[in-house]
Amino acid sequence: MTTSEKIIERVRHELKFRLASVVSNTRLTPNMARIIVHSPDLAGFKSLAYDDHVKLFFAPEGGELALPRPGPNGLIFPEGVPRPEGRDYTPRAFDPVTNNLTLDFVIHGEGIATSWAATAKPGDQIGIGGPRGSFVVRAEFDWYLLVGDETALPAIGRRIEELPTGANVMAFVEIATAAERQQFETNASLDMHWIARNGMTPGKLDLLVQAIAAARFPETQGYAFVAGEAAMSKAVREHLIGARGFDEDHIKAAGYWRLGDAGFDDGHAH
Repeated sequence: MTTSEKIIERVRHELKFRLASVVSNTRLTPNMARIIVHSPDLAGFKSLAYDDHVKLFFAPEGGELALPRPGPNGLIFPEGVPRPEGRDYTPRAFDPVTNNLTLDFVIHGEGIATSWAATAKPGDQIGIGGPRGSFVVRAEFDWYLLVGDETALPAIGRRIEELPTGANVMAFVEIATAAERQQFETNASLDMHWIARNGMTPGKLDLLVQAIAAARFPETQGYAFVAGEAAMSKAVREHLIGARGFDEDHIKAAGYWRLGDAGFDDGHAH
């Protein structure tokens, strides 16, 4: 067994597809919507890691929402109806008593997920596939580093809230303005850093790279999660390994989107 396998265990889940209905849609901040959806079919829903992702399916305008089913060579969609568009999102929270799933959406641009989340009302339907599996951090570390932009905030917020009492965590999150700050209920010892763009275009700045380069970190063993714009994520990872001496097995870096590439997808949640 390799070092990375000891640190992170991949737990596979049975792939299921569910049709869920919106329960509520509230704004946590001007640009972050929290939508709670419900379905009795969510019974048994498993999401064991803070950076899991589900595939959300959106009905074509004026059309029927047709969910796929797993096949021997991939997904099989019903014939005769338009195939729904899908996007990856982080399960922010799940209540096994009510079978309610919480999803956070960044409201930006005019993409199908943003458009749906901006206007979703109770009773509206959405398709949910997965998660296919979870990458669970099994080892205990002296401290944790979380770095990302708004697209990573659902995963970062979930991690902050799920860390146990006594855990030390530093978080650096790039946001549009100070109005996008969120509050987290946590038993961990949190050192939170919000970095506002204040009108600058997302992805064109190296604010997070600069903040990480200037930060003072504990000299003990840490584990880092970095996610958001792909170039930023790569640059932070390289800095942590090259300048800070992080073991590459102690870093998970994901590109959730790439500046100038609307079709970018590296298989991670948004």
